[in-house]
This record gives sequence, structure tokens and C-alpha cells, in this order.
Amino acid sequence: MLNFESDYTEGAHPKILENFVKTNFKQTSSYGYDNYSISAKQKIAQICNCPSAQIQFVCGGTQCNQIVIDSLLQSFEGVVCADTGHISCHEAGAIEYTGHKVLPLPNDNGKLVAADLQKYVQTFYGDQNHEHMVFPGMVYISHPTEYGTLYTFEELKALSAVCRNYKLPLYMDGARLGYGLASLNTDLDFEKIAGLVDVFSVGGTKVGAFCGEAIVFTKNNMPPHFDNFVKRHGALLAKSRLLGVQFDTLFTGDLYLQISRHAILMAEKLKNAFIEKKYPFFIDSPTNQQFVILPDNLMEELKKSVSFSFWEKYDDQHTVVRFATSWATTPEAVDQLIKLLPDCGN
Repeated sequence: MLNFESDYTEGAHPKILENFVKTNFKQTSSYGYDNYSISAKQKIAQICNCPSAQIQFVCGGTQCNQIVIDSLLQSFEGVVCADTGHISCHEAGAIEYTGHKVLPLPNDNGKLVAADLQKYVQTFYGDQNHEHMVFPGMVYISHPTEYGTLYTFEELKALSAVCRNYKLPLYMDGARLGYGLASLNTDLDFEKIAGLVDVFSVGGTKVGAFCGEAIVFTKNNMPPHFDNFVKRHGALLAKSRLLGVQFDTLFTGDLYLQISRHAILMAEKLKNAFIEKKYPFFIDSPTNQQFVILPDNLMEELKKSVSFSFWEKYDDQHTVVRFATSWATTPEAVDQLIKLLPDCGN
């Protein structure tokens, strides 16, 4: 059975395994004060060219989003995002569980548009009854988006300008950040992102680690007593070396971006095959996630040999499915999948 279901079906990059073994019997401090976590934070700050970056590691993406959003909002505030945003669609109400409402706006290819955000905030404060409403307290975006699309530098700069004007922290969920930065069609990098957002995450779970997300506050703006806040969320690891070793390995040399580029090359190979065989795309994604519209009968037949993700129904006879490559996808697996794909015709 071929597996293109997600980008975290494998374990961890071999170099991480090697470093776990090498460091296993070294005694370290706990709660983020181990040498590996300290080293990893320095390397992430360096690649962002952001000496004032304040960084914390947590285990998972939902945990990361919930903690960041809850820590930045007042009790009467909510978080603005695209209606297709991960926190709105695929996080089981984790944000609402903290008492904060998700405030969705219409998306443009999965992205939040600066003009729509501007209009929303203006309309909110123009309403004489806004004191009786949930205040927009921050803005959430993800890069890549839930549909594998990417913000351009100009789009991110425009969003950042609106957020600064209204003093709204801008948070970028980077669970798949490596695949966004390694895309063949991007003009963003770590430094540009750090300069435009107030906080972002660097995903490890989907990009070569067993687990882990790095939360990066870019403007010396980490909320006071953030460690205490993280612990109250049940997310502060005593044995923090488990995350420190992984991120220290991923950010030694060019490993994080190197393995992300591999996933992009595998996705491009698969994407070209879909094009050649005349498969219609639901959306044009330049990242490791490819969204294809399959006739339901073909989808059921393909399921016998390949794992992939249901995304949404397209119509009564077609379904949108996602094929995801990862840092560990082999060219041989892509070739085998391509051989299984019949010509879809017109």
C-alpha cells in the first residue's frame, strides 16, 4: 500500500535518531534550559536574523495554536482568520475551548486578504454597539494555507500593515512552514516573515521531527510568565531535551530547508504527472499538498492501493482528495503512484 495520506506518517529524520542515541546518557537541565534547546533557539533566531527572538517549544500544532492565541487575547477578544483556516475548520473547537471566539472572514484561495481585514475592523469599530460584541484581538494566518497556497511578500506586508494600524498581533501558523519556504514559487524566507509578523511557529512534526513546534515571538513581545502559561496548558515538557535535540538537529546546517525541498520536488513530479494525465485540480498548490478532483468510482478503485486524504465533496459524482508528499517520500513511491493513475481524459 502506497501512502500519500499526510506529511507525518513516518517517524523522524535519521540524523535526529542518531543524535538521540549520541546524547541519550548526557544529563541535562529541564523545562527548556537544556543545552540542546538553548542551542536550537539560537540557531532559529540566527536564521531569522532576529537576535531579540523569544522562542518556546511545544509538542504539537493544536497545542501551539491554542497556547499562542489564548496568551495574546483578552477575555473579551476573538481571533480573526480565513473561513478555511485550520483553527476554524480542523481543530475541534480547541480555540473556543479557551473561551475565545474564532472570527472567520471569506478566503481567497485559502488566504486572508488585507482589504477584507481592513473592512471588517473598520465596520466593527463603526458599529455603535461594538461594546456588546466580541472584539477582534489578533489575526491568524497559516503559511502554507489549509489549501497549500502561499502568501507573497506583498500580501503579507499588506496584512501586517493593517494589523499594526489597529494594534492587532499577527500570528502565522507554520506547521508546514518548511514546505512553504522551500516552494519553487515563493518570495518569503525566515527573515522576511520575522520582520512582518508578531509571532509565528516553525513546524517540526510535519517536517522531519517525531513531534514539536517552535513558537517564535519576533519583537521581544512574549507575554509575561509565558513558561507558566504554557505549563498551565499542560504543554511544558520536563524532559525538554526531547524537543531541543530535534530542533537543534533540524537547524544545524541547512537540514530543515533541505529536506523540505525534497518534499517539494516529489510533489512537483506528482503534479506534472497529474497534468499530463489530465486530472483536474481543485486549487493550484505550489507546495507538498496536491488537491485533485477524482471521479468517485476512480477514487474507490485507487483506495485499494493508495492511501490519500478525503478533503471535500465536489459534486454528486466527484470528490476533492489530497495527496501529500513529505521529507521522506521516495522517488520510487511517486513512480509507483504515477503508474497506478489511469489517464483521466477530458
